[in-house]
Amino acid sequence: MTMTSISTDKDGFLANLNDWNADVAKQLAHSENITLTSEHWEILHALRDFYQEYDVSPAMRPLSKYLKQTLGAEKSSSIYLLTLFPGSPAKLAAKIAGLPRPENCL
Repeated sequence: MTMTSISTDKDGFLANLNDWNADVAKQLAHSENITLTSEHWEILHALRDFYQEYDVSPAMRPLSKYLKQTLGAEKSSSIYLLTLFPGSPAKLAAKIAGLPRPENCL
C-alpha cells in the first residue's frame, strides 16, 4: 500500500475532511490494524451520509439508531460494530470515514 501523506490531528483524525477518499480510508484503517471489508465500507458510507445530513459525527447511540433505519437491525448492534471497529466503534469508524471525532466519545 502506498502511503500518501495526509494531515491529521494528534489523535489521527483528518485535519481536512476533503482529503478523504478510499485510499485514505485504507491508510487510516491500516494504522488501526483494520483491513477494510465490504461490511466496513457499508458502515463508513452510512457514517458519511449521516455527517452530510446532520453535519456532526454521531456518537454510539445515534449511530446505532441511524444504522438500524438505513441498514437494518442486524447491522446496528453494538456487538456487530465492535467486531468491525474494536474498542470505541463510533470514534474509530468516524476516524476511518474521515470525519471529526464524535463529541461524546472519549
